[in-house]
Amino acid sequence: MSGERVATEAGSLTAYVAEFIASTQYPDIPQDVVQLGMKSILDGLGLGLAGSVAKSGELVRRHLQGLGSASAVASVIGASLRVPARFAAFANGTAIHADDYDDTQLAVAKDRVYGLLTHPTAPALPAVLAVAERDGRSGKDLLTAYHVGVEVECKIAEAIHPRHYQHGFHSTATCGTFGAAAGLAKLCGLPSEVACVALGIAGSLSAGLRENFGTMMKPLHAGRAAESGVIAAEFAALGFTATPHILEAPRGFFRAAGGGYDEGAIRGRLGNPWTFANPGVSIKPHPSGSLTHPGMTLMLSLIKQHEIRPNQVERVKVGTNQNMPNALIHHRPRTELQAKFSMEFCMAILLLERKAGLPEFTDDVVNRPDVQAMIQKVDFGVHPDAEAAGYDKMTTIIEITLTGGRTISGRADFGKGSPANPMSYEEVADKFRGCAAFSRWPSDKTERVINLVKRLEEVPDVRELTALLSR
Repeated sequence: MSGERVATEAGSLTAYVAEFIASTQYPDIPQDVVQLGMKSILDGLGLGLAGSVAKSGELVRRHLQGLGSASAVASVIGASLRVPARFAAFANGTAIHADDYDDTQLAVAKDRVYGLLTHPTAPALPAVLAVAERDGRSGKDLLTAYHVGVEVECKIAEAIHPRHYQHGFHSTATCGTFGAAAGLAKLCGLPSEVACVALGIAGSLSAGLRENFGTMMKPLHAGRAAESGVIAAEFAALGFTATPHILEAPRGFFRAAGGGYDEGAIRGRLGNPWTFANPGVSIKPHPSGSLTHPGMTLMLSLIKQHEIRPNQVERVKVGTNQNMPNALIHHRPRTELQAKFSMEFCMAILLLERKAGLPEFTDDVVNRPDVQAMIQKVDFGVHPDAEAAGYDKMTTIIEITLTGGRTISGRADFGKGSPANPMSYEEVADKFRGCAAFSRWPSDKTERVINLVKRLEEVPDVRELTALLSR
């Protein structure tokens, strides 16, 4: 791209990012951005509770219990377990992403796959939360570090060439590691030259491949990104060394992992505008891949508008751009994790149940005979009109053929929860209540978390919050 350079007269690109980390203060974050971040933080904490009862959550806790560390200073959400901060970040990052129900960064450029950049909160929040709890930091400290981490993560994801994702890297894992490291560098007050080292360490720790989508490894990617961010910042603070040019160097992150980058998408763009403000971050109404959501919003609307009954459905055609089938890879799912990346299941379950929440995404439901039969009726592929709409949208075109030959069709570019159709704080609070109920969390603690996050900037010690999220 025309904006691509290795190093410029203005200095190292990595140094620019590090200076943003070191210099940004809470008053620099617009209040509308702070408020949007609070919704995503509440969303992430609820997902941590829901993910704590996932099989992956149980396995992670078993692993951590075997470490025998005496430095138990940070909480594992949804459990009585306390562990070192890096391991709490790992456990909570894995839990937040376990149900694929977490928020999603939107793309700016049309060659970026809309909704497929990162899940920004899953790596960034657990990292800063664990260390903020350990050190007794304030809500403002947490918010500042979280926003810095998310901003760095999202702008790095925006800048790297799209082939990074298209060729198999999981950007939540790779770019998320930088976000977690950036947030920790801010929280720990690292000067810019040390924050630059933290980014250098993060670059070599970032990893995650999309071939593992539909397995427990996908959420573990987010957990490892969160943990790696803690490691990167803490090793940098100790005096570890790393290249100061990890992003832009010929053998650095952008070229090695993506084949190149657009410098104009990041230099001068950090906090200008903040990603939360533009293009925004989506919060999911369903625990499935974000690319299913415009279609799910549309399908639910068509079902209700036309009073469609399951026994009326002969055939369903779903068309999108070519990048969406590249991510929604499970056409005949047999597990809940596969179902999250199956447009066919998401359409089928709505036709049968008129809802698609955590209770619907279970192995038992996926393998019900009526669900498997309805899945067989759904054809999912590329539609030329959706392809022509550009990759900065998740355009989904649905055509339902009913018995007797009647057809019902519609098109959606965005789903509920996107900035075009956002969820309010109270709607996110209702989602939090659903996640808490799914994990059998006490209702009094649930309501106190909702109220506390809403006034997080006034909280003197975040341990008041983490105490409500642990047993």
